[in-house]
Amino acid sequence: MTRNKRLKGKTVVITGASGGLGEQLAYQCAASGANLFLLARNVGKLDQMAEKIRGQHGVDCRYLQLDLSSHEDVPAVFQAIFEEVRHVDVLVNNAGYGIFSEAKDVTLPDVQGMFAVNVVGLIACTKEVIPSMKKRKLGHIINVSSQAGKLATPKSSVYSATKHAVLGYTNSLRMELADAGVFVTAVNPGPMATSFFDLADPSGNYVKNLGRHILSTEKVAEKVVAAMLTNSREINLPGWMNAGSILYALFPKLVERLGKKAFLKK
Repeated sequence: MTRNKRLKGKTVVITGASGGLGEQLAYQCAASGANLFLLARNVGKLDQMAEKIRGQHGVDCRYLQLDLSSHEDVPAVFQAIFEEVRHVDVLVNNAGYGIFSEAKDVTLPDVQGMFAVNVVGLIACTKEVIPSMKKRKLGHIINVSSQAGKLATPKSSVYSATKHAVLGYTNSLRMELADAGVFVTAVNPGPMATSFFDLADPSGNYVKNLGRHILSTEKVAEKVVAAMLTNSREINLPGWMNAGSILYALFPKLVERLGKKAFLKK
């Protein structure tokens, strides 16, 4: 497990912290000496995590319940955080979900739900930390997007659209905050071994087809934690998939034609 000495004594806020990548980020940030605020809907799991983190690493670890689809609750949650600590050093916008469905079959409630959490919820959290980070000229906003935000594939039209939106927002935000000394990083992982696919693909076919190519949350978390409080533009994993995304940006028609069979394996 990588240790990041820059995090010692810093305050890190993680959304979607109760499982998957968010959970691994919490453990690895704590191992680096960071104090934590964990945000998610499942307070039972957050309570278990906070107790374990405090016991193993001796850092301050607190949690608050937050459903990112309830945007009106976001300001109060961050107000509660700022009442406990003077500032947030790192915000990791990790919460998100997807549902794989052909465009003709996706329901409007699912469309609204994915955009509410993946995009609007992320923006709502970010807005809460920008003023203090700009004032201090210090901070790091890390937005977890996806390789799907660079290379769209069949059956993920809406999910991919949300991640394209996250990347657009992140790229604009990075330029806005560059002169303020605030770092902004996009994390673009390929498929990870998490409960994400329990909802996204209940059939299990996609994970089965991925086989050994699926990423571990531990490895992705190591890369993200190592980059915290550094001026890293993007973290792209795995390398071969990101190469495909770059190739797609250059030769979209060719990639769509040659990759059609593989893309349809969802």
